[in-house]
Amino acid sequence: MIRATKVFPSGAWSHVATDTVVLDFDHRHRRRLRMQGEGGLDFLLDLPEAVAIRDGDGLLLEDGRIVAVKASAEPLVEVRATDTGHLVRLAWHLGNRHLPVQIEADRLLIREDHVIEAMLRSLGATVTNVEAAFDPEGGAYGGGHRHDHGHEHQDGDDAHGHDHA
Repeated sequence: MIRATKVFPSGAWSHVATDTVVLDFDHRHRRRLRMQGEGGLDFLLDLPEAVAIRDGDGLLLEDGRIVAVKASAEPLVEVRATDTGHLVRLAWHLGNRHLPVQIEADRLLIREDHVIEAMLRSLGATVTNVEAAFDPEGGAYGGGHRHDHGHEHQDGDDAHGHDHA
């Protein structure tokens, strides 16, 4: 099976894509995964380490061809605030809980979570369910990886000052 061994960031590749893979957020944060393009190309993502693959990136195949990456729409929650200061406060509360958050000029996007949604409403946010591509911030220390307890940090790096109990 042909392998994809390198990721070119969006805008850093100019080849015509051989095929396109459409991936949700979780599938864009992998090191090794069998993939199939929309056009039927079957290949193995086989990177030296896990990286955050973003919408518009290109996956370099061993034979020089490139497969384009497209972020798929997934169920998310749109968070809106009354003003910029309010939006910053809401973002702080989400960050304090180590949640992946996509930050835009006038809204935040998070994954559905009824407990977090209730907290945001209690803080005065407008919370709406939407379908959109999810491309959250990578964090201060880079991409990190997902753990079962729902947030990101580097291997062996748990120096952020509290436990996860």
